[in-house]
Amino acid sequence: MSAKSEPSHAMPPIDTSYKRIVAIALPVLLANLAMPLQSVIDTAIVGNMNDTAKLAGMGLAIQLLSLLLVSFNFLQYASSGLAAQALGQLANNSNTSAVSAPTPLLSILQRALLLAFVIGAILLLAKPWLIDFGLQALSANPESGRAAKTYLDVRFWGVIAELMNFAFIGWFAGQGKTRYMLYQQGFIAVLNIVLTLFFVFAMQMGLAGVALGTTIAFWFGILMALWLSRKHLKISWPVLFKADRQYFTTEKMLRLFSLNKDIFVRTLILTLSFAWITRLSAQSGDVILAANAILLQVLSISAFALDGVAVSAETLSGQAAGRRDWPRFRIIVKRTGVVSYGLAIMLSAIWWLSMPTYLGLMTNIDSVFALAYDYHLYAVLLPLVGVGAYWLDGIFFGLTAGSVIRNAALILATIFFPLSWLLYQQWDMTGIWLSVWCLLLLRLVILGGFLYRANQTGSYEKLQPEA
Repeated sequence: MSAKSEPSHAMPPIDTSYKRIVAIALPVLLANLAMPLQSVIDTAIVGNMNDTAKLAGMGLAIQLLSLLLVSFNFLQYASSGLAAQALGQLANNSNTSAVSAPTPLLSILQRALLLAFVIGAILLLAKPWLIDFGLQALSANPESGRAAKTYLDVRFWGVIAELMNFAFIGWFAGQGKTRYMLYQQGFIAVLNIVLTLFFVFAMQMGLAGVALGTTIAFWFGILMALWLSRKHLKISWPVLFKADRQYFTTEKMLRLFSLNKDIFVRTLILTLSFAWITRLSAQSGDVILAANAILLQVLSISAFALDGVAVSAETLSGQAAGRRDWPRFRIIVKRTGVVSYGLAIMLSAIWWLSMPTYLGLMTNIDSVFALAYDYHLYAVLLPLVGVGAYWLDGIFFGLTAGSVIRNAALILATIFFPLSWLLYQQWDMTGIWLSVWCLLLLRLVILGGFLYRANQTGSYEKLQPEA
């Protein structure tokens, strides 16, 4: 079907209204905020232990976990894009709902969970080597390194659950079932906070208690996600765990791995970029590392909030791509962009007003607080600087445009790493923050270039491969 072809008259049109975009985004935004809230609470508890080395170690541990786990969040993006396109194709073929014919959607989830389990088991088996090598690569100082290792020794027991969590988030989001995401992530966040406070203050377990609370919460979150999945598909527990061989063919598995490979390359480059920023901070001393650990939480919170609109963009663009409805795809790009930048302005305003209070809650270490406050404006502007990258990520993930996603990341790497090193050598702490800004802006420029070219040539089909 050509780009100008009309969608089937049997299909109801995709709702691209601003109301629909916000309706998808709002539950995702709330659910996503529950995820960084866990790291914020953990960091705040450690930040008030009056020990700079522990706070710096916490920053190292979180970054190393991000490097390992976020490198595999293709489980989320692949599940989301494939689930969204499955809905579009089901609508194209019949008027029945996805839930009345659950097998294609169920198989997407099953494949993602199986892959998550295998990857997580390998990471858990390699735990001692990964921790030692990772902390060495991040230039950990002896004291902060010991603190990070204490935390990581416990958190690693939850890596399988955290990877499975990626799969569930993507699968729910791709179908627009964002309220299920809210239920699951909210449950994990609340349970994590309760358990962490109990282990740290009642049981006096210190950093190990912080990690144990998070680990247990994620495993219980997986149990809840399984229950929600069964409820959504209206199937029994045995059916939920029964695989249909026709959806596990070599061709379908290779298609999944091909997409995952491209997204893996992209995500690995991004996580290596942030690990590089953490390494530069660690080379500058524990005070700078601790201050940046607090300020970069602003990026984490803002990114997860903005990802709510990115999920709207991913869900709707994926459905339009599944139907090959490119005129409506262009409308989706424009309207999700408007909502994304509107939200970014609001977030920067909120951070500008709340930053002094936020820093006071995050640490009682005077030197760390003072340095973080000196650089807080760089963090305040992060939503505006980064919004374009997150918005276009959603569009391209909805298209499952794996090769474009990979190529954009490779171009980013060739520019970012030498540029950030020059900035750091020239301006030290300021150079680190300019590097963060460059990382976000380069993603916008590169992905924007690919999308602009496709729009000018009308070659969207080349971005969105055959399923």
